[in-house]
Amino acid sequence: MQLTQIIFTALAFPAVSAFAPPSTKTSSATQLNVATGNNNDNLNGWKPDSSKFAYGLPGTLDPINDFDPLGFAENADLNQMKAYRESETIHGRVAMLAVLGFLVTEQPFSFHPLFDTAGKDIGPAIRHLDEVRASTPFFFEVLAILIGGAETLRALKGWAAPGNEENLTLKEGYYPGDIGFDPFGLKPDNFEDFSAMSTKELQNGRLAMLGVAGIVAQELLNGKEIFVNFGLAPDTFDPTSLPVTF
Repeated sequence: MQLTQIIFTALAFPAVSAFAPPSTKTSSATQLNVATGNNNDNLNGWKPDSSKFAYGLPGTLDPINDFDPLGFAENADLNQMKAYRESETIHGRVAMLAVLGFLVTEQPFSFHPLFDTAGKDIGPAIRHLDEVRASTPFFFEVLAILIGGAETLRALKGWAAPGNEENLTLKEGYYPGDIGFDPFGLKPDNFEDFSAMSTKELQNGRLAMLGVAGIVAQELLNGKEIFVNFGLAPDTFDPTSLPVTF
């Protein structure tokens, strides 16, 4: 539990930078064009402004609005800034799903969609792939196909063709992270409301990235489930019961 808190604190600084190195700023002529928003009428109402932090993208909250201790946003041009936000958004979504998956598959819930856990304790979630491989070996091939398909669709939706003349990473009219998936119609139709919703998603995603890193580190350290570490579930796991022991 103490290690989890340390990991959370240590990772808080670089998480917002979205895992990428800085690049150089655009020329003044390009910045002027960006500030006017000439080619960005379809970006959910966002008009990039080079005079604002992160070109005016949502994602900041009081009391620390322009949190960028390593200067990634300061040194990024619009193309790089959009790539940062695309990476941060997608990683945040995956991390939110990961945290949920960790919590519901461990004690005291022990719910798993691929096999019955009622008759045995399969331990911390970092060991569940051992059981998946033993009970449903074809799962990994199916998973690879599903992930590959999802990433291909995302690339076709938002990524610019490699080697394009403008040297763009993402398409000019693509808002970072907006792949058009909105089955419940929750997406607002104005930038003010969209910005608020996007900020909530980003903040939850950032917290989830820190959270899942701490969970994995804690379980690797002592092999105990998270609720066991908190004293909220009994420690009944026997590592020798798993197909793979280490």
